[in-house]
Amino acid sequence: MKKKTLLTIAASIVAVAVISAFTFVPGEVEVGKAVPAFSLKGIDGKSYSISDFKGKVVVLEWSNPNCPYVQRVYKSGIMQSVQKKYADKVVWLTVNSTSPKSQDFETSENLAKAYKEWNATFVTMLLDPEGDVARLYDAKTTPHMFIIDKTGKLAYAGAIDDDPRGNKPEKTNYVDLALTSVLEGKTVATTNTRSYGCTIKYAP
Repeated sequence: MKKKTLLTIAASIVAVAVISAFTFVPGEVEVGKAVPAFSLKGIDGKSYSISDFKGKVVVLEWSNPNCPYVQRVYKSGIMQSVQKKYADKVVWLTVNSTSPKSQDFETSENLAKAYKEWNATFVTMLLDPEGDVARLYDAKTTPHMFIIDKTGKLAYAGAIDDDPRGNKPEKTNYVDLALTSVLEGKTVATTNTRSYGCTIKYAP
């Protein structure tokens, strides 16, 4: 009986290992590894898949216009300066994962208006109301930045810069530095930083 039980346990372990080998576990994106695929609708009504941009450098920027941190990096021009610098070199996708039940939730029309007023430069804003993609990438805050290289691997994850309080006269823009390295085929010096901002208003 004991031998049979041990064989059953061993079989279960093997089964779990096989499943794990072919299933991407949400919240476990790692620098240097392939990012998970996803498809979302944009505020323009079109559907976008990460696979649509195969062979290109992609930036994912989690954002919420009602977050004070997002407002600061936009009203100060920090975010747009990087967006515009690399506009013709990367695919910049902004993602809104705010739950419809949150007081921060905005319609597509209001989102388009807010970012247009801020002169944002991105391909589109993707809508993730259920928070599935945010959970898949373990996005925690707005803003939270992810850079995917041309091979589909994660090259950077974290904050836009090293100034969470917004009072540094000289800032290190991690996204700018990482994009420069990725586009030049160089190793990214800082691949992970702690993101700062408002917590994502996930759907319950």
